[in-house]
Amino acid sequence: MRVLVQRVSSAQVIVGDEVVGHIDPAAAGAPHGLLALVGATHDDTEATAKALADKLFRLRILEGERSAADLNAPVLVVSQFTLYADTAKGRRPSWSAAAPGAVAEPLVEAFTDALRALGATVATGRFGAHMRVELVNDGPVTILLES
Repeated sequence: MRVLVQRVSSAQVIVGDEVVGHIDPAAAGAPHGLLALVGATHDDTEATAKALADKLFRLRILEGERSAADLNAPVLVVSQFTLYADTAKGRRPSWSAAAPGAVAEPLVEAFTDALRALGATVATGRFGAHMRVELVNDGPVTILLES
């Protein structure tokens, strides 16, 4: 499993003309929030998803080297199979390392559920949809977490 994390001052996901997920850290009393782009591969498990959710929630990349857990910072989770693109050969990426939707969707849900169980305020995109992700990266800070 891969999670590309960005520290943001705001973020939202739009499907069609509908905002399906939105975080506003300032409204939650936090200086930042996190955008988590989540990709799953074939051998990932629910345990993998839970472990990465815990790592993300406690990752000290927010103001004052604090975590989302410390600051009650909101998290926007967006499924992102393209994190497993293989571009080693040619100009057309291969997606063979990405888990198929039937495997990946429950893993992304497990990741989201684990964050909520830890106490995070979580918004989400819509699995499998064409999404427009809008964000204001704060820093910029972008970190790749892998299982």
